Amino acid sequence: GSEALECAIKTARRYQFVNGHPERFRVITFEGAFHGRTLATIAAGGQYKYLEGFGPKVEGFDQVGFDDIDAAEKAITPETAAILIEPVQGEGGIRPVPTQSLKRLRQLCEQHGLLLIFDEVQCGIGRTGKLFAHEWSGVTPDIMAIAKGIGGGFPMGACLATDEAAVGMTAGVHGTTFGGNPLAMAVGNAVLDVVLEDGFLEDVQRKALLMKQGLASVADEFPEIIEDIRGAGLMLGLKCAMPNTKVNMALRDQNLLAVPAGDNVIRLLPPLTVTDAEIHEALNRIRAGAKGLAEAIASAAAK
Repeated sequence: GSEALECAIKTARRYQFVNGHPERFRVITFEGAFHGRTLATIAAGGQYKYLEGFGPKVEGFDQVGFDDIDAAEKAITPETAAILIEPVQGEGGIRPVPTQSLKRLRQLCEQHGLLLIFDEVQCGIGRTGKLFAHEWSGVTPDIMAIAKGIGGGFPMGACLATDEAAVGMTAGVHGTTFGGNPLAMAVGNAVLDVVLEDGFLEDVQRKALLMKQGLASVADEFPEIIEDIRGAGLMLGLKCAMPNTKVNMALRDQNLLAVPAGDNVIRLLPPLTVTDAEIHEALNRIRAGAKGLAEAIASAAAK
């Protein structure tokens, strides 16, 4: 994923360079973003916990508030090359970017000669119920980074771009030792064979609704534990009413693995091949974990 984002950033800068604007190298990003762990991508993400201790922050990234499109517009300067955003923030707390905001970003890019980059490393390849998350909005990027899902567990990433956006990426300008290796390409093809089967993505949407409704029921039952359910498709988040680390440990006690995210959220990312029975089992374990926490709160209050 980090390599895919590095390539995306380089592609945007190179586009401006070959079109006579070498001064355009800066990229606008958004608070809460996570774009990887290389020196450039931690600078793009802008989170101090990932930047700390690694020396001067890589120059060229201007960050604005999440979904603050007015601030993004004001941040555009003669040095701006591109805007980079996750259509659904993962690390930031399972926060979908509203369709209208993505449309405005597309308009701003066209208005100012910028490239729109989507980071779909976590939300792409069927995770939201469409092949790519941006399809829900109808907004198409110039450049897109994908990874994680395209490999189905095998390390693989890719940077996709329009012919125009990739005009500067000629042979020899960019490369990677293991790029295009036969094993990774075979794995990616096998993943796409499954994801693009008739009805597969529609079934992801159906299962997502089943899971979201079940999670909403748990949240209604234990509002002192879970405030809200958020996300898209099988990229779901529990907005916690108490520290998410405690909720995460309660789920682990039920032998269910989840991962904390920003904004006091717990991330739930089941495999796209999850069965209805497995979803019901997960919901039972989440309910049991929430019940245990609620009882502990009640017991402490009684004392």
